[in-house]
Amino acid sequence: MLDETNLFQRLGAEAMGTAFLVFIGVGSVPATLIVNGDAPFTMADLGMISMAFGTIVIATVYALGHIGGNHINPAVTLGLAVTGNFPWRQVPAYIGAQVVGAIVGAAAIIGVLGQQASDVGLGVAAYNPDTVSVAQAFTAEFVGTFILVFTIFGVIHRKAAAGFAGVAIGLVVFAAIIPVAPTTGASINPARTFGPMLVQQIAGGEVKWDQLPVYLAAELLAGLAAALLFGFLSRTPADRLSAGEPDLGAPNPEPAVARQSADA
Repeated sequence: MLDETNLFQRLGAEAMGTAFLVFIGVGSVPATLIVNGDAPFTMADLGMISMAFGTIVIATVYALGHIGGNHINPAVTLGLAVTGNFPWRQVPAYIGAQVVGAIVGAAAIIGVLGQQASDVGLGVAAYNPDTVSVAQAFTAEFVGTFILVFTIFGVIHRKAAAGFAGVAIGLVVFAAIIPVAPTTGASINPARTFGPMLVQQIAGGEVKWDQLPVYLAAELLAGLAAALLFGFLSRTPADRLSAGEPDLGAPNPEPAVARQSADA
């Protein structure tokens, strides 16, 4: 239970989980390019990169989820807060921890792979403005993030099958990257977007900072939209009663209220 850990522990888990995500997931991009050399980038390469992201997400869910919830994504944190499932007062601290973790993870990529990782782009998410419009880039990141956050809300729902959240979230990350990556690199995570960009800038690499607002806007708005839509689709009379709202669709809500009072 998260109430058994203090805020410092939860923030540490968020930072560490995001660092793992960036080091393994984002790091798989320059690792692939370095190993490939002059060989063309193939669908098999994209599949391996997607697998790296998916597997580290699965690992962090089970390793750190019981400590801090393992959001490791500001879009998830924001979605949880707007639906009342996470306290707003902790949102800045969680997002700050995620950004710090992303920066540490990106720095670790250079620490392990060397300057060559920066030379091949460090896995920074970017789109080619010559072939991809701002609207297309926004749509790609919005759709990818929406699918991710919507799935997360579904698998953590009280009626979802227990024990499979980590696998489902990892698999949806793996799947979402496949169609989105050719357009924008499939960041689908504001912390993952910003951290490598900052480290790449410090390392002397080229960074397209003008694209950052497109990524952040699409990802954060998608997190909000997915959370709100899932809440609308999944809300039941029991949810409304527990929130103290009248169930206008129930033929006779009083007995249910009475049973709740008796149980209390």
